[in-house]
Amino acid sequence: MKRNLKRYGILSVICLLPFFIFAQKPKKEEKFGLFLTGNRKFTTIQFQMHANLIIVPVRINDSDTLHFILDTGVSSIIITDPKALKHQKLNMTREVLLAGAGEGQALTASVAIGNTINMGHMKATYQNMVVLKDDVLKLSEFVGVPVHGIFGFDIFNNFVVTVDFVNREIMLEQPNHYKYRPRKGDKYPLIIEETKAYTDMVALVSNGRELPIRMLIDTGAGHALLIDKTPENEIQLPQKVIRAQLGRGLNGVINGNLGRIDKVRFGRHELKNVLASFPDSVSFGVKFRNPAQHTVRQGNIGCELLRRFRVTFNYRDHYMVLKPVRQRLREAFEHDMSGVELRASGTKMQRYHIDRVIENSPAFEAGLEEGDELVFVNNNIASELSISEIYKIFQRGEGKPIELFVRRKDQIHFAKFALKRMI
Repeated sequence: MKRNLKRYGILSVICLLPFFIFAQKPKKEEKFGLFLTGNRKFTTIQFQMHANLIIVPVRINDSDTLHFILDTGVSSIIITDPKALKHQKLNMTREVLLAGAGEGQALTASVAIGNTINMGHMKATYQNMVVLKDDVLKLSEFVGVPVHGIFGFDIFNNFVVTVDFVNREIMLEQPNHYKYRPRKGDKYPLIIEETKAYTDMVALVSNGRELPIRMLIDTGAGHALLIDKTPENEIQLPQKVIRAQLGRGLNGVINGNLGRIDKVRFGRHELKNVLASFPDSVSFGVKFRNPAQHTVRQGNIGCELLRRFRVTFNYRDHYMVLKPVRQRLREAFEHDMSGVELRASGTKMQRYHIDRVIENSPAFEAGLEEGDELVFVNNNIASELSISEIYKIFQRGEGKPIELFVRRKDQIHFAKFALKRMI
């Protein structure tokens, strides 16, 4: 049910709440909402990048440092691992239902009111959080580092947010302080509607013809593009696709197809041979087609594409700024060529077991089995690598040799194979 999350780089945790959750009102003498401490005009925060996701350090009330996914597509603060706050005295009120991508049912969660959130020199007071009853998403196992929650919209809505993927640094700036300059990159309009940001600067290019599409900007997704093919639009599946579990949303598995798009225009930049996901409507599209909404989108853009730019989001003035990273624009869009899907475990999430072996893949032919624990990967001690680094090794190129030592039932087995591009 939870496989393939990292293999295809898709971790889209988009959630829709059935109603708005309003923050508890503060006392008059206390500062309310999100602000930078010490009257700062801007601040920078270092982040980690795992599975193409932005992982930021966060403290809730008087907690130790927690790790949250910064997700433009999520409207509320969501605690996905309730054990992280087991020593906190949370003021729980009512229960809510969370509906999101996936083929399962909506999740039941509780609302905790009046919390304080700290991220570097950013502070948010009197904040309400949605706390899942259990860690059903198991994000840590797929991302390969501890992950305790997800948040996003309030950060982007209150600050101008610049994401520097090369230096792994986020800058939060007061909107009145930020000044756009052409040297910062190209400026493109954003449509902000119901806590989501959309762009019209994407087009699919085929046979000299461009098909403009409206896309959701989603930093909580690790893929490059997700395309919602429906009978109403002109989007067609590529000639060659493979069936796959594309990832996992709040409500379970997202199934669909993987394929390549010859050319994608993103602003003034043209990207070639882009790997795209085409989810089944039952697991994705139907849940997000709201006739009452003005904005109809045809998919979303994830961090596998965004990380090739320095991106600035200005929600207040409804635009984004893209500054290309030339070297990254030349990088190919690849996915796993080994045929194994991994899951992390252990206190520091540095033990890696094979969660699935795809039939007839290089790993399958080499005799690897579900449950095998990686010990060495090409002469590297597996526990000294991140799960993202292991997947990069498995994406190095067709024909590249892979040597693995694995532990199976207290015995060490050796496997050798060559990588093979499957899509």
